[in-house]
Formats: sequence, structure tokens, C-alpha cells
Amino acid sequence: MISKAKLKLIHSLENKKGRRENGLFVAEGPKVVGDLLSRFPLKLIVAVDEWIQTNRHDLGDAEVIAVTDDELRKASLLQHPQQVLALFELPQEKAETEDALSSVLSDDNRKLSLALDGVQDPGNLGTIIRIADWFGIEDIFCSQTTVDAYSPKVIQATMGSIARVRVHYTDLAQLIHSLPSDYPVYGTLLDGEDIYSQELTQGGLIVMGNEGNGISPAIRPLINHRLLIPNYPKGRATADSLNVAIATAITCAEFRRHT
Repeated sequence: MISKAKLKLIHSLENKKGRRENGLFVAEGPKVVGDLLSRFPLKLIVAVDEWIQTNRHDLGDAEVIAVTDDELRKASLLQHPQQVLALFELPQEKAETEDALSSVLSDDNRKLSLALDGVQDPGNLGTIIRIADWFGIEDIFCSQTTVDAYSPKVIQATMGSIARVRVHYTDLAQLIHSLPSDYPVYGTLLDGEDIYSQELTQGGLIVMGNEGNGISPAIRPLINHRLLIPNYPKGRATADSLNVAIATAITCAEFRRHT
């Protein structure tokens, strides 16, 4: 049985303030929880007995609470609970960001990373994390105005990929200024050059912008390779823009095609 105090704790993590105060975030479902066990320290498991018995050897010293389906439904932040809910420790962001930047710079410009400038939709961020995972991109640098990667909606949208992709929050302008002057910084812009006609490098930083406004005025001048994903046929009336997650997938696929 789960206590009222534990229920209150779990539901407090739906908000960024609660996550920061407790140093925890929520993940739900066998797939997502199973993947995250490999990366994040586990603090609490709330699950039906069948799941606990099957996975007990992976739970270490975490607190385990066996519940009925009805009790899990009360604890869950999902409309349709999926056997298990887990609380994990938030990563130490500053240390991870410093390690990631060092790794990016020490790899002879052969490492590809993403930068997100004000992405607001949790579903978009979660999907971008999945895309990064698929294309072997290990680090995503986010502006402080980008939605929190550890919100329940983002975590669920990653489908476990956040276990393999590190997400960092930083001042993007400062980050780009810290890169060598010849470091490739790409961005998708309406006045860019056709991505399919460009010689893309094996590594570099790809900047993707806000859903409505694109890349911010502060970051645009720092991009030294401006790219355009063209519509077809040229000159045909079409949508104003692509969804940022779809644009990220197209861009990453084109980079990997060149490697």
C-alpha cells in the first residue's frame, strides 16, 4: 500500500519546482523505466507485484512499494498507467555539461551535437531526444528557455532514449562563443543554403529553433553554416514551416548520410 506522503511526493514532481526541490523525476511504464535503470540512480519503485517479481534483481537498494492496479492509478501521472512508476535522481547538470563540452571539443570536430533554442513543446523535445538517440547523437545543449527535459511528458515521449542522450541546459550564446572560431555551427534558416547541396562535416553543432519563431536573434549571427530544408517543387504554395522535430530528423539524417 502506498502512503499519502508518497502520493504527494510523486504528484509534486509533475512541476519543475517540485523536481528541483526533491532532486527527483518520474518515469512510468516497463520500457521507459527499464531503459532508465541503466543510467539514473533509482530511489523508489511503485509497481504491481508481477512487475516487481520479474525485475527485482535490477532494483538494488531502492524502496519498493507493491500496489494494486487501483493504487497505481492514483499514483500515476498518466491517463493509462503501465504496471510501474519509478522515481530517479536528477543528474548533476553542471558537471555533465562540462564533461559533454570537453568531449565534444576533444574529438577533433568529429562529434555531432544538437542545440535547442527555445523549444517549448514537451512532445517535440521528447521526440528530438529519440531522434538524437537513433542517429547516435549523445549530447543536446538546450537554452534556458527550452522546456524541462525531466518533465513527465518529455520523459514519456523519449520512450527511454533519455537513458542514452545527455541533455544540458546552458547559455547557448556563451556556449557557441566558447567553441573554436572554425568550429562548424549549423542552423536551419529560411535564408539558408539547400541542405542537399552542401558538404556537411562529420561533426559540429546543429542549432534548432523555437516552434513559432525559429532560431532567436541572439543566436542567428553565431551560425556559420546556414541551412535550408527546401520544399518541393520549388515555388509551390506550401506550409509555412516544418515541425521542429521533423526538421531535426531530416537534418540529422542528411548529416549521417555524409558520414
